[in-house]
Amino acid sequence: MQDQLIALLQAHQASDATEAMHLTTTLDFVHSTADCASRSTLVGHVTASAWILHPDGQSALLTHHKKLNRWLQLGGHTDDADTSIQAAAAREAREESGMADLRLLSDALFDVDVHPIPAQGSEPAHYHYDVRFLFQAQHVDFNVSEESHALAWVPLATLAAEDDNASVARMARKSVGVSGFAPGLR
Repeated sequence: MQDQLIALLQAHQASDATEAMHLTTTLDFVHSTADCASRSTLVGHVTASAWILHPDGQSALLTHHKKLNRWLQLGGHTDDADTSIQAAAAREAREESGMADLRLLSDALFDVDVHPIPAQGSEPAHYHYDVRFLFQAQHVDFNVSEESHALAWVPLATLAAEDDNASVARMARKSVGVSGFAPGLR
């Protein structure tokens, strides 16, 4: 997975200075860490997320994450069985939403973010080098998994103005005006 991640990160164009910093930090981490996507790499690891747009393109699906107690995009850790980082993002999205028919709009990265994860139980504090992919829901119904307090469709305009979660706001701003969901969109 390391080579695939390097190629994806090198091809990605950051949307602002903050994302550019996250992109550089993630690329450095992936280059220097053979098991960069393994949860057993305790200093941090690459995670895979899905930014899921509503079928009408006006909202994104967020989870109120139980452990972090915040509204976030769906996603999480890679598994050994994942054939690609995109497959990991799709699997996480299906597990957390119950949506079996999500459509990946592009194999390219949609967003990159680095954020600290606090220590919990026996797991030490570490970093998530989160790579995000753009998906479209085919329907609006979802199921809340045990990892979430709730799921909700939130208007992109509301998310784009969010002051408390810069990475969600950045993805919402990237999504505003996306329409048609044509293959190869990004």
